[in-house]
Amino acid sequence: MSLRKETKPARSPHGRWYRDACGTAFGLELLGERWSLLIVRELMFGPRRFSDIRANLPGLSAKVLTERLNGLEAHGVIIRSTAPEPVPTKLYGLTEWGYAAEPIINELGRWAAASPMHDPTLPLSPASFMLSLRTMLNVEAAEGMTAVVQFSIGTANFAAHLQNGTMPVTRGEIDTPDLHFTAPAAPLLAVVFYGDEVPDTVDTEITGNTELCRRFIDLFELPTQWTS
Repeated sequence: MSLRKETKPARSPHGRWYRDACGTAFGLELLGERWSLLIVRELMFGPRRFSDIRANLPGLSAKVLTERLNGLEAHGVIIRSTAPEPVPTKLYGLTEWGYAAEPIINELGRWAAASPMHDPTLPLSPASFMLSLRTMLNVEAAEGMTAVVQFSIGTANFAAHLQNGTMPVTRGEIDTPDLHFTAPAAPLLAVVFYGDEVPDTVDTEITGNTELCRRFIDLFELPTQWTS
């Protein structure tokens, strides 16, 4: 007689905090630990090294980052891979299911930005700035408009492909963009969302057609602040 070895089902995180069947409760159990959602935010434009993630989340310790990455991997949100030569490096990227969390981040950001307590002068990462553009894009105003826009934010480069109300964003440089913004994230945020002039002390360059630049900037609108 042979004994059949049964595999125990993987332990689910559902119910560990709230004992609640609601999908929202489960979502918080997956992404609600401190830093988890921001780690997912940093990976929205492709896999990153451990050091890249930590550099863009300076308040996050190496120990906690390791714990969060392990947890997110165990829950199927992220996956590890190895960068190609010349220097093999471990990378952390989102699974297909992980990428599907972008609307959650976008709508949470839109909702919170309507609070009068929101402070846009605080630091933000390049990935956070690019997600803010996708969040605050006025889709109706962007209908029929086409532009390829390069953003160089510190050492990070992004290409935004605006076409008929959509604007996918990829990491990397392109040869002939219609517009090219070069600046730190915070001054760019002030230019795009508040129409501020960049201080002379900040190294900033905007190249391309002036009228196209104005029309592009006008596509992004912060939500009206909530008042009681």
